[in-house]
Amino acid sequence: MSRFLAGRFGESALAVLGVVTIVFVVTRLLGDPAILMLPVGATPEQLASFRAELGIDRPLFTQYVDFLWDAARGDFGRSFQHNRAAFEVVLERMPATLQLAGSAIALGLIIGGGAGLIAAMNRGGVIEVFVMLLALLGQATPVFWLGLLLILFFAVDLGWFPTGGGGSFRHLVLPAVTLATFTSASIARLLRSSVIDVLREDYVRTARAKGLMPRTVVVWHIARNALIPVATMVGILAGELLGGSVVTETVFAWPGVGRVIVQAIEVKDFPVVQAGIMLIAITFVSINFVVDLLYGVLDPRIRLR
Repeated sequence: MSRFLAGRFGESALAVLGVVTIVFVVTRLLGDPAILMLPVGATPEQLASFRAELGIDRPLFTQYVDFLWDAARGDFGRSFQHNRAAFEVVLERMPATLQLAGSAIALGLIIGGGAGLIAAMNRGGVIEVFVMLLALLGQATPVFWLGLLLILFFAVDLGWFPTGGGGSFRHLVLPAVTLATFTSASIARLLRSSVIDVLREDYVRTARAKGLMPRTVVVWHIARNALIPVATMVGILAGELLGGSVVTETVFAWPGVGRVIVQAIEVKDFPVVQAGIMLIAITFVSINFVVDLLYGVLDPRIRLR
């Protein structure tokens, strides 16, 4: 077990190091920050002084080592727009993003899990065709279009929910439903396929032959084994929701990390962009680490590999 945990932790650490390196390289390829941030007509002395203040006048390897050390301490510099520590600006928006992504995942598991199980248990029938058709539509619908459609119908026409913003449950409903649509559809299709595969296994036929109640067979023999690929999907979807909720947060003016990153890009506030990308990446890696641990719970044989 300790070897299993050490291996997964090492892989997560390498992934974070890779993200840090990519962020460092990309920000250096964007151009000279002094030219981008200082007003037009800045003197060479002002440019040199600003480069020295940012530390970009030193050798590239020295900059990389310093960047690693600062990133480990959560120091990405000060936001030019907010005149505060960039990591603090991003961190205070993280609860809103986690709330939105968590709500979408919860809705996806409830709706998609139930729909996928119903479709699998009614294989070859009208119910399966109907559920899979809805799942296909859910995956094919663009997020931004669905969000605008929900705003027009439920916020503008009916007035049931606000058109945007945050701060209450009513503000959360529409963006959460928008994100949960794709999540539910993906989980439903994968769970259906996984359950159908499990139904063909010998241990399911043996459990039924022993006279176990159908509910016991479904819960303990079918659902538990079918959840292993679903756990992978949920981990991937959680990362996509954290990084891909930028569009939804922008459409609904949701005060999350994605929206603050977009605003920072517009004004060339690179410290906030770096801090936001790093925070999302670390959260994504952490989620996948938890999913790896969940594998060991769902299938103890994985811990022996």
